[in-house]
Amino acid sequence: MSTTKTLAIAASVATAVASLAGVAAAQENEKCFGVSLAGENDCAAGPGTTCAGSSTVDYQGNAWTLVPAGTCAEIELPAMADGTERMGSLEELDRDLPQS
Repeated sequence: MSTTKTLAIAASVATAVASLAGVAAAQENEKCFGVSLAGENDCAAGPGTTCAGSSTVDYQGNAWTLVPAGTCAEIELPAMADGTERMGSLEELDRDLPQS
């Protein structure tokens, strides 16, 4: 086999492996609502906002960020002003929303 063909095959295999690694990494994360600081969400910051970086309140309940799968509920967050604990959630929350 010629060197050119060998290099072409090696490049194809490397590209395929890299693509699979990207898919696997994406599957190892999950959306976690209510854990990002203002302006640091990954996406979906609720009504009136656009996407990444658009949350306006720390720990905004309808804004999410990607976290390693299985860790969302374990993220330590400061308690709310009334002492109620904050927890991350796999579903949108009704707490810490911006005032209309």
